[in-house]
Amino acid sequence: MTSRVLRARATALVAAFGLVTGLTVTATQSASASGDGSEQTYIILYRDGAATDAASQLVTSAGGTLVANWPQIGVVVARSANPGFGSAVQADTRVEGAASTAGLGTPVGFDDTMAGPLPGSAPAPGSEGDNLTGLQWDMRQIHAFEAHDINAGSPEVIVGDIDTGLDFTHPDLAPNYSAAHSADCSSGAPQPLLAGNDLNGHGTHTAGTIAAAANGTGIVGVAPNVKIAGIKAASPDSFLFPEMVICAYMWVATHGIHITNNSYFADPWLFNCKNDPVQRAIWTAERRAIRFAQSQGTLFVASEGNRRSDLSHPAIDTISPDFPPGSAIVREITNACAVVPVEVPGVVGVTATGDLSLKSFYSDYGISTADVAAPGGDSILQVTPQAVNGRVLSTYPAANPCLRTVFDPDTGAKYCYLQGTSMAAPHAAGVAALIMSQTGKTGGALAAALQQATNPLPCPDESIYAPFPQTSGEPQSCQGGTPHNSFYGAGEVDALLAVS
Repeated sequence: MTSRVLRARATALVAAFGLVTGLTVTATQSASASGDGSEQTYIILYRDGAATDAASQLVTSAGGTLVANWPQIGVVVARSANPGFGSAVQADTRVEGAASTAGLGTPVGFDDTMAGPLPGSAPAPGSEGDNLTGLQWDMRQIHAFEAHDINAGSPEVIVGDIDTGLDFTHPDLAPNYSAAHSADCSSGAPQPLLAGNDLNGHGTHTAGTIAAAANGTGIVGVAPNVKIAGIKAASPDSFLFPEMVICAYMWVATHGIHITNNSYFADPWLFNCKNDPVQRAIWTAERRAIRFAQSQGTLFVASEGNRRSDLSHPAIDTISPDFPPGSAIVREITNACAVVPVEVPGVVGVTATGDLSLKSFYSDYGISTADVAAPGGDSILQVTPQAVNGRVLSTYPAANPCLRTVFDPDTGAKYCYLQGTSMAAPHAAGVAALIMSQTGKTGGALAAALQQATNPLPCPDESIYAPFPQTSGEPQSCQGGTPHNSFYGAGEVDALLAVS
């Protein structure tokens, strides 16, 4: 799958979500305070230690409307149609930088204080007996069904899926859905997640891989007893912009979400270059939000990307900016440019494998970015009798189109075959949820345990990737040894090792 999300995309609010100490969020109106030009969204980055308590006054005086104020990280989101808005707010000595998210130029540890299984951790005997599990080569490959006989996860573990949304009415997701931990961040400020929110299907697919219930029908997720939260961070056309992902990161940080799956990059830039003042403001704001969530014990798991490139040695970016459509340029890049969130320190990066446990032909990789590998599918090099089209089957909204659809014979629920590192990351997030259910580990300790619950893989014969060069034209090349290399990190995740 090659959509953007794969690079993978008021009173009611207070009543539904409650109040969070130290958090100021203002729901916005679409009307501009200025009325001149087109309205744009801005990220305002305050200097380290500077208070944002007067942000509303600053934004209003510059001709804007406050969207969200995140005082914990010194980041404010605003909208304005005033062409001079950015310059006006940057005149304030407390402000380090301000950037319009529409005008950018490239594309999408915590102490371990618990021990022992969490309450509610239980096996799910016979989980491989759901109607469609015979099609789940990916779960057999990581020994998920055997793991379920020992521990299928605890409902006290909350996994947040930051994505295009979540069809929480799907019969395989409804039993494990947590409305209290879910939110719609597509406006830049959290709102309740409403039915029909996933206009793409990508988020519903990744969520099913993590936590589809063992209920006798459909498929089974890696951790079928844990709770799944949907955090929608995508526009209607499936772009994930900085104000959306920052909102999502702050939501998980302040709502007790233990693990997040991140199968995307933050639009519109694929590589965010800190030597560019505009991109630096965005890059710094996103990193601050992730670090804050990590300080609260949240583990971030992220997909590497699908461009066959070595993220540790980037050379060319050809797809940025991906918004507005048709504005991409070819630019040379260096290690001063990084992909968010996978290259943020502490984030677990996941490469994709197929049914032969080889790196998928499309998967990005990198000696400094790849931490683990997981099944993401491979429709060219790894089609087998078990993986008949090479792709991964998971839950899908009934109304969304899918080229390779399967319906449950009993419920009529819809499932879709897709491939990508977006499909790999949720397998790793699910294994992390099993580890937390079994051991109580969180944050950095959980990340370390996840990398230990793997089967190390040596670098393969690189000649099989010759027809699939990097974007720069260079051949794909694996660096490192069997214990850790650029294609597989520490190895392919193993759910049975996670709970043994």
